[in-house]
Amino acid sequence: MKAILDMHTHTVASGHAYSTIHENIQFAKKHGIKVLGTSDHGSTMPGGPAVYFFNNLKVLPREMDGVRILRGMEANILDVDGNIDELDSRALACLDYLIASLHTVCIEPSSKEDNTKAILNAMDQEKVKIIGHPDDSRYELDYEAIVKKAKEKNILLEVNNSSLSPNTSREGARENIMKYLELCKKYGARVIMGTDSHICYDIGVFQHAEQIIEEANFPKELVINYWEDQIVEFFEI
Repeated sequence: MKAILDMHTHTVASGHAYSTIHENIQFAKKHGIKVLGTSDHGSTMPGGPAVYFFNNLKVLPREMDGVRILRGMEANILDVDGNIDELDSRALACLDYLIASLHTVCIEPSSKEDNTKAILNAMDQEKVKIIGHPDDSRYELDYEAIVKKAKEKNILLEVNNSSLSPNTSREGARENIMKYLELCKKYGARVIMGTDSHICYDIGVFQHAEQIIEEANFPKELVINYWEDQIVEFFEI
């Protein structure tokens, strides 16, 4: 079974990534990705683009070199109320989806209760369709509460390939991903594999994510990356 979707990717616009959108598309095509989401960091991330960058995503063609393009942003969760990077109405209108994520440079880890509230409240933000890498032990989380709300709101929890790589800066990712995969299986909540690519060579390469999904004996029908009909419906392509 081949993954055809990668929604968590970055370009040089994120400030700490190293490839252009054109380079990302070429490797998406090479690696069999049919739908590519470009999701540069929001402006609160040091080095991230200003809001007018997202205003202008409308110039991206919807298809390039046979790859369908979706316009997104990895939004930084900023506080316990789930507030994210500010977007004006023009920028929000240009975006197909948001990934909401906790990053230590944007929000300090807090108590389990507050970390969990930050994610639960972020799920109520407009266009948040994915919770990015909820797997870092520095942010202790109530995974049952998060999985139950994700199921209720039809939001995807990410199995982040980068979190599982040997050089990750995140802590405890393997154990935490296993925890929420078991809960997603229990409640029938869907997940999405994301490469979190910061260089084009990683686009569409999910070896760590696929390995842990196999280890967890997680149902493939709950992994959206494999199913074109689910992708079309969920992202309203």
